[in-house]
Amino acid sequence: MSIRLTPRLCRAGRSFLAWEQADLHEASGVSKSTIGAFERRDETASLTTMNNRALVEAFERAGLEFIPENGGGAGIRFRERKASVASNSGTS
Repeated sequence: MSIRLTPRLCRAGRSFLAWEQADLHEASGVSKSTIGAFERRDETASLTTMNNRALVEAFERAGLEFIPENGGGAGIRFRERKASVASNSGTS
């Protein structure tokens, strides 16, 4: 599946991981200035194919998963549930 990263998804991914732009730069190889400029743009902004792929793959390696639009809007989440959430879900 090909994900088109938006500025909002990029900021959300960094927020999930508690990453600064410098952390995303280190994980992806995309320059901090490119990340910063992209995140400040409106939702119609796009990246080069190479930079989009690098950022998406960095987020995926860090344990995030992109959710396709499917009529409800694209999103991002952790690929695996946290152990504490899963272990508390069935207890009273």
